[in-house]
Amino acid sequence: MSGRYGLEIRAAGAADAAALAELLCAVDHTLSMRALAGRLEALRRQPGAVLMALEWGPPSGLIVLTWRHTLVADHPMARIEHLYVGHEHRRRGIARLLLKAGAQAARAAGCGGLEMEVAGGLLDLAAFCEAAGFVMQNATYARALRKRGG
Repeated sequence: MSGRYGLEIRAAGAADAAALAELLCAVDHTLSMRALAGRLEALRRQPGAVLMALEWGPPSGLIVLTWRHTLVADHPMARIEHLYVGHEHRRRGIARLLLKAGAQAARAAGCGGLEMEVAGGLLDLAAFCEAAGFVMQNATYARALRKRGG
């Protein structure tokens, strides 16, 4: 999928691990290239999409979505697991374009909705969600399945 003004949005794969590792490091998520390549390959094998934005060089943004069926919905629900835009690329519409591309992929997979959890304190992300048409519905809770160190 191509974009505007030299911006391309396309599927990311293990071959993109080195460039994506740099992007993630720039947004404070340090992963080795090898670990990231393995995770990208694992994500490729499950229902979802991993899309990256490139603008004349290294990736400027990344969105990771998964979809799943639920007991109460007729269609699968798409969930944005990660949405990153490099600091120097922010406030230029890249996150909105990644969101649009992710929504298109989810619709093509038959999903009926899109959700994203916003951790407390991320006011910019909450404002972005509201501007993009998201409505706060239910709190999302998570718990570990294994004890630490086990």
